[in-house]
Amino acid sequence: MAELTGVVQTQKKKKPWLGQPAPPGYVPGLGRGATGFTTRSDIGPARDVSDPTDDRHAPPGQRTFGDQMKAKKPEDEEEDLNDSNYDEFTGYGGNLFASAPYEKDDEEADAVYDHLDRRMDERRKEYREEREREELEKFREERPKIQQMFSDLKRKLGVISSEEWDLIPEVGDARNKKQRNPRMDKVTPVPDSFLSRGLAQNGTVNSVDARQQQFGGINTPFPGGLNTPFPGTATPGWATPAGELDMRKIGQARNTLMDMRLSQVSDSVSGQTVVDPKGYLTDLQSMLPQYGGDIADIKKARLLLKSVRETNPKHPPAWIASARLEEVTGKLLQARNIIMKGTEMCPKSEDVWLEAARLQPAETAKAVCASAIRHISTSVRIWIRAATLETDLKAKKRVYRKALEHVPNSVRLWKASVELEDPDDARIMLSRSVECCPLSTELWLALAKLESYTNARKVLNKAREHIPTDRQIWITAAKLEEANNNLKMVDKIIERSITSLKANMVDVNKEQWMKDAEEAEKAGSIHTCQSIVKHVIGIGVEDEDRKHTWMDDAEGCISHGAYECARAIYAHALNTLPGKKSIWLRAAYLEKNHGTRETLESLLQRAVAHCPKAEVLWLMGAKSKWMAGDVSAARSILALAFQANPNSEDIWLAAVKLESENNEHDRARKLLAKARTNACTARVMMKSVKLEWCLNRMNEARDLLGEATKKYPDFAKLAMMRGQIEEQIGNIQAAREAYNEGLIKCPQAIPLWRLLSTLEQNHGTITKARAVLEKSRLKNPKCPELWLASIRLEWKANIKNIAGNLMARALQECPTSGLLWAEAIFMEARPQRKTKSVDALKKCEHDPHVLLAVARLFWSERKLSKSREWFLRTVKIDPDYGDAWAFFYRFELNHGTQDQQEEVMKRCINAEPRHGELWQNVSKDIVNWKLKTKELLPLISSKVSIAF
Repeated sequence: MAELTGVVQTQKKKKPWLGQPAPPGYVPGLGRGATGFTTRSDIGPARDVSDPTDDRHAPPGQRTFGDQMKAKKPEDEEEDLNDSNYDEFTGYGGNLFASAPYEKDDEEADAVYDHLDRRMDERRKEYREEREREELEKFREERPKIQQMFSDLKRKLGVISSEEWDLIPEVGDARNKKQRNPRMDKVTPVPDSFLSRGLAQNGTVNSVDARQQQFGGINTPFPGGLNTPFPGTATPGWATPAGELDMRKIGQARNTLMDMRLSQVSDSVSGQTVVDPKGYLTDLQSMLPQYGGDIADIKKARLLLKSVRETNPKHPPAWIASARLEEVTGKLLQARNIIMKGTEMCPKSEDVWLEAARLQPAETAKAVCASAIRHISTSVRIWIRAATLETDLKAKKRVYRKALEHVPNSVRLWKASVELEDPDDARIMLSRSVECCPLSTELWLALAKLESYTNARKVLNKAREHIPTDRQIWITAAKLEEANNNLKMVDKIIERSITSLKANMVDVNKEQWMKDAEEAEKAGSIHTCQSIVKHVIGIGVEDEDRKHTWMDDAEGCISHGAYECARAIYAHALNTLPGKKSIWLRAAYLEKNHGTRETLESLLQRAVAHCPKAEVLWLMGAKSKWMAGDVSAARSILALAFQANPNSEDIWLAAVKLESENNEHDRARKLLAKARTNACTARVMMKSVKLEWCLNRMNEARDLLGEATKKYPDFAKLAMMRGQIEEQIGNIQAAREAYNEGLIKCPQAIPLWRLLSTLEQNHGTITKARAVLEKSRLKNPKCPELWLASIRLEWKANIKNIAGNLMARALQECPTSGLLWAEAIFMEARPQRKTKSVDALKKCEHDPHVLLAVARLFWSERKLSKSREWFLRTVKIDPDYGDAWAFFYRFELNHGTQDQQEEVMKRCINAEPRHGELWQNVSKDIVNWKLKTKELLPLISSKVSIAF
């Protein structure tokens, strides 16, 4: 305890400032006056003035003597040659030769380099300024001013109503609460008694108070006071009328004054107020400038343009720009004054006069145009502007005729004037116009249209003399001859035109002539169109590229709707290349889709004559005759086809189909027997089995199946038919064996797997069906049909969670399968279907299954117009998809008109669909083997489910 006390006492005796650094500015001894003397230690040893300073005791970094001084001399400073200071292109960061002397050669070299730098900078100046301008514009777009951000909202204030104006909330107030919400002073109405008392106090009375009469003076209210000895007297003053105020009269006066003020702003006729709130707001808006930019920019532009006008007053764009600046800022009067002054300074500038006419009102603009014409009488634009200002037709004609007196060679004035005239007067004017403007093709052609046939030929001949390089005159002449049934001259005129144009060194452009041919077809001049194609189609085409180029041209014409041009191209190609089967096919399809049956049959007759080995041409001819009801002609065509192609499978089967469709079953069976003998194929065997099956000859069908299976064991359709026949008879085990045997030979046949799975499902063995589908997916990965069958199997078994998991796996394996996406849409709940459909469209936008699903989705939401649009889109993308036609027809039966239903039926018959799950289930049913598209469509649409 004693030791601790000693330590504490020692700490107390120790001064706190000992051992601490001196404060800044501290001078030892200053406080006790010990600063006025120096010692030798302060002066140091004696040295010469030129001796270096001895600052060895100076702080580090401030010494000027020794090694540190030597290191700091700039002349001995070494360059930084470290690798970190070196660049591959620019070298070292510092100047390697900074210590070398700067001579005249160095100065000249620097001058040359500076000159080169300036030249290079000038070459890149335009690009750099353009880049900086783009960066500035981009910066202003990204960071616009507050005023620019709200300029569109300011402009919209001009169209709001007074009710909307009243609903606009007040802006925030930065004042304090007491200033924002001032409380009104409470004013209490003054009672009548108070007014009466005040009147009495200021008035004169005629009697003395009773106390004054008693005491003879003023009674002092203080106790012990003395009574005033003087008698009271009446104080003289202004005589104020005695009595009470009439408040009723004051109210009447107030009402009268209010009525007078209201009557000043009221209509004396209707009694309604003259102040229109909407009009008032519109007037306010008209007084505001329409320019949304910065006011400072306007001032700068105004000052700049003023400088330009004063520097060069004869410069028309300066006056026009100044006037438009004032117009944009809402100062129309100043704009008019500026532009009128511009007309005085630039009287020969038509742009200034036109701008002045535009800015002035209608009546004033007429005077402006008159003044402009006095200064520039040959300006076509001013004459046209003056004519447009006239409202009367006669006045317009008068202006145009006066203009033609001053400018007779203006095609624009002639055309505008002719448009206002009657046909007879127009003919006279056009006759004069071609004399004044002989090089105007439009005037010559317009005159030819108004003349008779004989005079039109003369007019066109004169036009060709004056303008020998214009093809439109020749084409118009050909159209004229065709319109007057002189078809022989059409081809001659087109041929002469090409010869004449080539002689006058005019390049015959094939694309331009083809456009003229399409326009001629649209105008109804078919022979002119065909003649143009005939003489132009071969120009500039090499012999090796003729077929490809001509087919592309024909496809282009078909896409433009110019079917006659395409027909002419095919005709020329077939005359040049008669042995090309593909050209005959294209021409035949054109006639089938856009021609008549007669033209198709005549074309096919010529086709089979040139290409007798083309089986498809024979079959098209036979089908055309059959569809027209001429079965005997179809048989004769097929007989000729047999002679040209004796062992053709397609022709044998076409003959069988012709006989079977016309109920000639015995003849069909005999033909199939001959086909099996002469040209036996798997397809011929299949058709033979199917015919026996359709005729309910099960034994013959099973015998043929046994024979066919031995010959063609790897033909999957034979196994399918065998299993279906056994299933129809009721022999389930035999059907199962048939399917299994077929799968051994054809494991890639997807329909076989599905048939076997369906067989197991129909007989209650769900586990086997599931196992079959799993096995099929292992052997055929990424197959949407098998995934869909598995999903539907679980869904029908009411195991929806497993079905959902399978759908997720299927979409991962087949992300672009429209079949799966369409099923996934309707597996979702109603609120989520739209979202799912959007995802489906992103993955497969043009898949018919997805488009059909979207159309059904809109149908379920009662959006009929959108649903019809999506149905049309579906059948347009894939017209062979029969399910889309079935749903579309059912939709029109429920919500469409009779015409719309007939249109769908007609389009479906022309398309002849063959695919689709529902369509094939019904069309391939053995009961419906004779039904055509017209009978199948209503049957399938009746089985369509509309409960979504």
